Amino acid sequence: MGNNVEEIIRFEDVSLSFSGRTILKDVSLSIKKGDTFVILGPSGAGKSSILKVMLGLWTPDKGKIFIDGIDITILKERDLLPLRKRMGIVFQGNALFDSLTVEENIAYFLKERNSITEKQLKERIKQCLAFVNLENIEKLYPSELSGGMQKRVAIARAVAFKPDILLYDEPTTGIDPINSKAIIDLMKKIQKDGATSIVVTHYVHTAVQIGDYFAVIDDGKIIQSGTLNDILKTENEFIREFFAEIHA
Repeated sequence: MGNNVEEIIRFEDVSLSFSGRTILKDVSLSIKKGDTFVILGPSGAGKSSILKVMLGLWTPDKGKIFIDGIDITILKERDLLPLRKRMGIVFQGNALFDSLTVEENIAYFLKERNSITEKQLKERIKQCLAFVNLENIEKLYPSELSGGMQKRVAIARAVAFKPDILLYDEPTTGIDPINSKAIIDLMKKIQKDGATSIVVTHYVHTAVQIGDYFAVIDDGKIIQSGTLNDILKTENEFIREFFAEIHA
C-alpha cells in the first residue's frame, strides 16, 4: 500500500455552493492508485459533498476534478457513465432496495455493468457473500437482516463488479463495535485486492485503522492532508482536538 505513485484522482481548487451557502472552498486533493484515502471531519463539514462531485452528481462552481487524467467537470452525463461504472459505492444508509432479496440487490448493478450468464451471476453473488462472511442469505430481504449484515451486503454489492475505485460514506456509523470491527476488517481485505478506496468518516478510530493518507476538512476547507504522522504533528488546535482520542 502507498508504494504506487500513479495518481488516479485529483481535485484542483474545487469550490461548490448552494443558495449562497459555501459547501466546499478551494479543495485540492491528490489520491494515488491503490491507496486508501480518508476524508475526516465533523458532520456538515463537506465530506460527503466531495464524493458527490467525484461521482459527477454535482458540478462544482469552479475548479477541476481529474479521474485518470480526464477532467470530469466538463463531461456530459453520457460520458460520465463509463467512469461511474468503475466506482463501487457503499452509502451511509446502505441504500439496499427493500423490495428485492439480497441476491437481487447484489445482481442489480452487476447485470448493469457486465454481460454475464445467469449461472455466472449466481456464482459471483455466492463469492461476494462468502467474501463478506454471509452465506446462504440470498433469499432474505434487507428487513430480515441486522444493521451490520445490511452494511456487509452493501459492501458485497459494491465489490461485485470488481470496481477500480471504492467510495465509502460513513461505513461504521450507526453500527455496534463488533460489527464496526467486521466492516473495518472487510475494508482491509478489499485494500489487499488493490482497489483505491476513498472513505468519508467522522470517526478517528475507524480512520486510523484503514487510512494511508488523510485529509481533515472543516467548514468546506481542507485544513491539512498527509500521512497520519503529518497530521499528528500539527499545531492546529482544531485537528489536535479532533484527534485527541488517539493522542491520549
